[in-house]
Order: sequence, then C-alpha cells, then structure tokens
Amino acid sequence: MRAMLRWAHADLRTHRGEALFMVAATAGIVASLLLATALFGYATNPWQRVFTQSRGAHVWIHTGPTADTGALAALDGVERISGPYRTAGDTVASRGTRARIELRAAAVEPPATGRPLLTSGRWLDDTVPDGVVLESSLARALWAVPGDRLTLPTGRTLTVLGVADSAEPRYSPGERPGTVWALPRTVPAERDGGQVVGLRLADPDDTDYVVQRAVTVLGAGAVTDVGTWQQGRFEAQGDTRLLGQVLGLFGLGALIAAALAVFGAISTRVRGHLRDISVLKAIGFTPGQVVRVFLVQHLAFAVLGATLATAAVQALGTHLPGRLGDAVGVWQGLQGHTAALLAVPVAAVLFIGVATCLAAWRAGRVEPVPVVPAAAAPGRGLSRAARRALALRTPATLVLGWHRAFGRGRRAPATIVRLALPLLLITVALSAWTTVERFDSRPEQLGHAAALTARPDATLGDREAAELLAANDGIDAAHPGLEVAALVPGQTGTIALRGLGTRVEPYPYTVAEGRPIAGPDEAVAGQGLLDLLDVRVGDWVRVTVGGHPQVLHLVGRSIEPENGGRVISTSLDTLRENDPSLSPTLYQLRLEPGADPRAVRAELADASGGHLDVHGVTSPADRFSALRGVVVGLISVLALIGLTELSTAIGGSIRDGERDLLALKAIGLSPRQITAVTVTAIGCTALVAALAATALGVPLAHWLIDHEAHTIGIGSGVAEAPPAGHLVAMSAASVLGAIALTALPAARAARRRLADTLSAVA
Repeated sequence: MRAMLRWAHADLRTHRGEALFMVAATAGIVASLLLATALFGYATNPWQRVFTQSRGAHVWIHTGPTADTGALAALDGVERISGPYRTAGDTVASRGTRARIELRAAAVEPPATGRPLLTSGRWLDDTVPDGVVLESSLARALWAVPGDRLTLPTGRTLTVLGVADSAEPRYSPGERPGTVWALPRTVPAERDGGQVVGLRLADPDDTDYVVQRAVTVLGAGAVTDVGTWQQGRFEAQGDTRLLGQVLGLFGLGALIAAALAVFGAISTRVRGHLRDISVLKAIGFTPGQVVRVFLVQHLAFAVLGATLATAAVQALGTHLPGRLGDAVGVWQGLQGHTAALLAVPVAAVLFIGVATCLAAWRAGRVEPVPVVPAAAAPGRGLSRAARRALALRTPATLVLGWHRAFGRGRRAPATIVRLALPLLLITVALSAWTTVERFDSRPEQLGHAAALTARPDATLGDREAAELLAANDGIDAAHPGLEVAALVPGQTGTIALRGLGTRVEPYPYTVAEGRPIAGPDEAVAGQGLLDLLDVRVGDWVRVTVGGHPQVLHLVGRSIEPENGGRVISTSLDTLRENDPSLSPTLYQLRLEPGADPRAVRAELADASGGHLDVHGVTSPADRFSALRGVVVGLISVLALIGLTELSTAIGGSIRDGERDLLALKAIGLSPRQITAVTVTAIGCTALVAALAATALGVPLAHWLIDHEAHTIGIGSGVAEAPPAGHLVAMSAASVLGAIALTALPAARAARRRLADTLSAVA
C-alpha cells in the first residue's frame, strides 16, 4: 500500500496541471447538474404545492351571465364544484402601471375548492367594502402590496387587502387578465359580464372528457373560455423548465467529455509509463493493484471536484442572480433536496470511475518483461503524400509535424474526437446565445412585428382611437385586431383566436412554413395548435366563438412565442365576415425606425387622457435572459475540459516523439526546428478538431434548438447559427492556445541531453 501511495504521489507531482484541470472541470460539471436539478424542482413543485394545498380545480369554465352552471355538479367524474362566481372585466392602475383585470365576486370565507392561498395581508372583510385580494402574478406586475390603492378608469379606488397564490393560469399582459377577488357588491352586474365555475375531478386524466360534457350541457354559445390544470402547470413551469433542460443537456454532455478526457489521460499515461508499470509488476504488484493505483488517483480528483461543487451550490447557490438563486432557495426547502444533493455528485463520480476503470484495465495487462524491446519496435515511414510534399520543398517541420499528428494509427482520430467534443458543445452554446440575441435584436423575424399594444377603454371609439394613433409621428402602422377564446373541435378546451390587420393592410405574421394570409377564411397557426389539433398546413379547422362557428383554412405555420403556440391568427376582416358583431379591442403598433417605444407610449397616454392602455410587447429574450449567464458558465466548464484533453495530447505527442528525437537530430534539425515539429503536430490536431466541431456543431445546434422550440410550441425556424466571425475566433483561439501551451514543454524536450534521450528510448 505504501508503494502504491508513493507512486501515485510522484505521478501527481509530475502532472499537477492535469490534476487541477480535472478537479475544476468535475466541479463545474457537478455544479451544472445540481443547478439543473434545482431548476426542475423549482419549475414543478411550487405549482404542485399550491394546487394541492388549495385543493385546486382541474377545470375553470368562463360563461355568460345567464348560463345554468348548477347542472355541472351532476356530471360524471366531477368530485366538487367551486362557484359559480360573478365576474366583470375592468382596468386598474397602480404606481404608473395599468393592467386588465377580472373582478371575481367571492364570499367573506374563502372557498373550500380552488381556495386562494394568502402570501401576504388578509382575506376579504365586510368592514372594508372596497377591499380586494390580488393574484400574486398580477400583484407583481402592478408592484402592489397590501395597503395600496388601485384606481379604476371611473376614478373609483380599490384597497388591496392581500395577495394570494392560485393554481389557475397566470396574468399575462395583453393576453390574459389578472384575477382580483372582491366582495359581491364591489363587482358590477354588467350586461357583458359573466361568471366562472371550477370543477375538481376524481380523475385528472378525464379532463378532456369532462370539458366536452360540460360544454355540451351549457351550450357552446354560453362558454367563453376554458382553462385546465395542464395549462396552469405549463405556464407555471414556463421557461424555468427550459433553462433546466439546457443545463441538464450541457451538463451531461460535459460529463461525457470529461469521462473521455479521463480515459485519454490514463491511456496516454499508461503508454508513457510502460517501463514503470513493468517494474512495478516485476517487484510483485498484481494487475489489480496497478489498476487500483490509477482508479484511486482519478476517483480522488473526481470526489474532490464533486465535493467542492456540492458545497458551493449548497452554501452560495441562493446568492446567484435572478431565477437561478430563487430556484436554489426553493429547491433547498423541498423534500427530496438532500437525496438529490447526494445522488447527483455520486452518479457523476461513478460515471468518471467507469471511464477510469476501462482505461486503467490496460495498465493491468502490461507484461512484467516486454516481449519486444521498445527500441526494436518497427516505426512507420513517411507516407507517399509526405514524401511528395518534401519533394516540393515544403518546410520539413510542417511535413514531419503533420506526419506525427496523423501518421500514428488509431490514436490520432481518438485524440481529435476527444478534443472536438468540448468545442462542439461550445459551438452549440454559442448558437443558443445567438438565438436569444435574435429574439432581442430582430423580434419581427420571430413573431413580434409590433413593439407596442394599445387597448382603448369603453369611452374611446374605434374611429377616435385610430385617429389618435395615426396622429403620432412615431407610429408606422396601427393594425386593429382582437383576440378571443375559441372552442377547439370536440369542445375539449379553448385556444386563442387572433384577428389582426385587414386585407388592405395585412399584419406581417412571421410565417415559417407555407405562405402568408392572402384571401378570405385563410389563417396561420402556431406549432402548439397544430400539435393540439393534430392538423397540418393545408387543412381546414372549425372553431367556435360565442356560439358562432369559424371555419378557417390553415395556409401557413407562424412563429408564436406566446400561449405555448396554441394560437390561430387571421385577419380582422375574416372574423367580421363570420360574425359582424365583432369589433377591434386592441391595436398592434409598428414603430418608425429609431422611434423610442417608451416615448411613444408616454405620448399616447398624454394624448388620450388615460383612455388608451399601452403596453410594450413582451419579448421572449426577457424570459430567456438567465440563459446568457448559464451559457457563459458552461463555456468555462467546457474550456477546462478542453484544456485537460489538450495537456494530455501534448504529453502524448512529446512522449511519442522521444524515439524520433535522435533521428531528427541526426538529419541536422536544430532544437528550434524539433520544437516546431511538435508544435505543428499539436496545432494541426487542434485545427482539425476545431474544424470538425464547427462543421458538426452548427447543424447539431440548429436541430437541437428547433426541436426544443417545437416542443414548447414556438415552432422550428428560430435557430440562428453564430456569426462566422465568432466561429473563426473560436477556432483560432483553440489553435493558438494549443500552440502556446505546447511551445514550452516541446522546447524542453528538444533540448534534452543525449543520455536522457537514449534512456527514454531504451
């Protein structure tokens, strides 16, 4: 045992840089996997906790004010019913921010089913007739806390008594109003009001069937919107789950790259220590002891890195900026936190241990006395191409360096693969960064042609609103439109039906497949809707809005970043032809080049006297902002793995060149030229690895990003390859870095004494 430890200690002192890189790379990999686990837990468990504690309803059905919802309690599969609650739409303002709301009449005692969970303040009280409770996402949008006062367009004010969590779909500016619970006398009984009822089911898998039966009982004309528990969970998980998937994917890729780097390091070290291993076995070491020397050494590196990463995430994870810090804080309070905190590092260490065993097994097979002396081993001569290059007066250092890099059998492709894998993952990470930047810099290419959305209140007519918008010099085009909830075929749920623009001035939808809208009854749809209805471009679909059927021909697939892609978009003229009572409720505003959205918004607010609610269009880049920091961290980890493999390749090339050193000196090469041979060999290897990583990484990244976009409903066609300059810079940095790291050890090897060279060859 003492001899094993002494040999391992001597080997560690010889390869300090490789050991440091391996510990740092393992720490980065384990940290990435732990953060991915935290993000998955953060994405799923908070919504599940709220749903369970509130005994949430699986289905929320919005109807007209006269619908008879009492019959829903008798439906098969309905366990409990919540409501009905009378509702009314309105707009509130707080701290300079306005939001559309749904006032919902509620009793002094919170309901048993679909019970809002108070996070601050208190519930409704008869002693405060104008008191309300805000849903938490709406409260965050309004920057409202208990005690604040909200202003209605009529000048009336509401007092915020509390803020509550709900398992229902969240508030989305311009898409879905926020829920405000109020006493019945606070909710006006308007003719265009409605009511909402929640259904808790005995079996959540029966959601589609129960929705279909409920719509049949109530009548399609009475149902205005249907929300399900799946939609609420999907929106709660949102982009946090996507961020976790990105971290997990790159973490696993980095783990594979690290395992290959360990395999290559041990294999190269075994080739360089064949004589030492033979001596160890000659003095009594068993094959198992030789294997254990390498295994224990590299497992120690892995355990140290995993321990450092685990301790760092546990102690400092909550201080990370943005969503990552929030995710770690929530994850640390979950029930399975301790098990995951131990399982992830242990799994990573075991994976690296398996790769170590496979490489160390070769060391155990080394014979105590080599059958053929190393000096007698036949070498491979120059290839025909190399000899021809020399005949053409190509510098000998380049030809010999190329020969050393690629003329040594199967080891050269293996080295290239191990070097290319981290670079390939870096290329994928750069593509993800570029795609996020595309959402921010060119939103018109990704479903956001408009920069602002304007919604006039009831006192501002269509003509007055259009004239007001046309008078603003910063607006290039104002597209009238509306968005309503439509029942899908089979009446198992609702989707968003959007009508924007006219045939004279059509709205510029971003069409990724098919063609734009050109005629009546034509529409484009998001990927989420195509998957939901199992239809394709070219099919006809029938949806129902307020009892009026809309039959539309899908002529294209549009990029839809909102609503999970479950959107059908057509022109306002088409919707009016099928239902003349529809009128525009919003205007999508495209601005002049260089116009400031904030300035235009302020000008419209002043010009309309507060009768025009203007919001900026939410960019997906804002939701993916945390991805930028993740990409930087992942690139750092992958760079460490690449440096580890590069140091292994440098050591292997120098060892392979020890036998050639005498021959190179014999033909008259100077130490500087011999150094150039080794540097050329490593530079050529790094160049081929970088070119392979770029050639494979760009299409792989394109496929991965588009596949993920398809999965979350946005649809393929959003991926953007990194600029050519960035790819060239990455390849150049890889090659120049490899040359710089090779120069010093290669120069030392070229200046070795003749006696040392003879000893190494012997």
